[in-house]
Amino acid sequence: MFQLLLLGIFTVLFMNEKFSSLSLVFRFCNYCKDFNGMQCRRPMKQCWKFNLLLHNRSCTTDHFYFSDRVTGRHLYRYSALSCRPCEEGVFQVFHDLVRETYCCNHDNRCNDGSSLPEKSKIFGLEGKESIYDTEQVSYK
Repeated sequence: MFQLLLLGIFTVLFMNEKFSSLSLVFRFCNYCKDFNGMQCRRPMKQCWKFNLLLHNRSCTTDHFYFSDRVTGRHLYRYSALSCRPCEEGVFQVFHDLVRETYCCNHDNRCNDGSSLPEKSKIFGLEGKESIYDTEQVSYK
């Protein structure tokens, strides 16, 4: 009987994580090791962490850039989405690879890869059209 009661409680808690009391205790984040700016190259997973401590509430997005020797610029390579403790900033991983870390804590699954600051604008179009946007572009 006790097991049936526990099953009912967990069913109610996990039904809808956006409106349940479960989201007050847990933070759900996207998890992907190889995110190319639009989609995860492997199946997208989710991870969770306790939403109790002030310094550990955030979801992490790491953008990796490699150095182009010809132009001297850092070009976007890929992103990684995770639940690890976040420290914002830029870190040089190797001599030609730079990691830029963004933290978000305003919502569950807020690390969707859309925090990429360098989005290439399609020439001649106005609005939110970009090669990395997933929305359908309507031309008039």
